[in-house]
Amino acid sequence: MQDFETRRVVMVDTQVRPNDVTKFPIIEAMLNVPRETYVPDSLRELAYLGENLEIAPDRVLLEPRIFAKLLDALNIRSNDLVLDLGCGLGYSSAIIAHLAEAVVAVEEDPLAKQAELTLGQAEVDNIAVVHNALPQGAPQHGPFDVILIEGAVEEVPDTILESLKEGGRIGTVFMENNLGIARIGIKTDGVVNWRDAFNAAAPVLSGFRQVSRFSL
Repeated sequence: MQDFETRRVVMVDTQVRPNDVTKFPIIEAMLNVPRETYVPDSLRELAYLGENLEIAPDRVLLEPRIFAKLLDALNIRSNDLVLDLGCGLGYSSAIIAHLAEAVVAVEEDPLAKQAELTLGQAEVDNIAVVHNALPQGAPQHGPFDVILIEGAVEEVPDTILESLKEGGRIGTVFMENNLGIARIGIKTDGVVNWRDAFNAAAPVLSGFRQVSRFSL
C-alpha cells in the first residue's frame, strides 16, 4: 500500500486541484494535515477516498472535493473567527486552523471527546472544542466571521444564523428530495442571502431537517 503522505499528494492532485481549488493556504493545509488521523482506526486505509466517509451513524467526513470547494468559496482569512459545526473527529478544524485566527469546533459526544483528544495530541493550539448539540452551536463564543456546517441541512436553525456576524459567510450542503447543492450565505442587514455554489450531497444532520409548518 502507498504511504499516507503520498496519498495526500494524490488526493490534492486528483480531487482538489482539478475542481478549481487553487488557494495556496488550502492546498498547503490539505497536503500537511494527516487525514488518516481523524477517522476511526478501522477506516484509516479509506481516509483518502473521493467520497463521503461514514464516521458514525448518519455522520460523514466530507469528501475532499466538497470540503475544499466549500473552504474556497468561504474565503477564510487569517483574522477570521470560524465556527466549525459538526467537526467530527477534528479533521476539518485542523485544516481551518491553518487558515483562520481561531476555530470553535462544535460536536456532540462521543465524537467531541475523540476530537478534543486527537487535536490535543496534534498540538493545534487555536482550536476550542465545544461539546454541544449541533443545532445549538456555540453562541457564547460568537459572533463568527465564518460558519461551516459539516454535513447537509434542509434548513439552518435561527440560533446558528444569529451567531453569524454582519457581513459574515456561512457554507453548507442543502438536500432537497435526495438532490444536494452546496450554498454560500452572506449576512446583510441581519438577513442571510444564499447563492448556489456547486452540486454536492451528504446525510442531513439531526436537528437540521425542515420543520413542517401547518396553517389553518
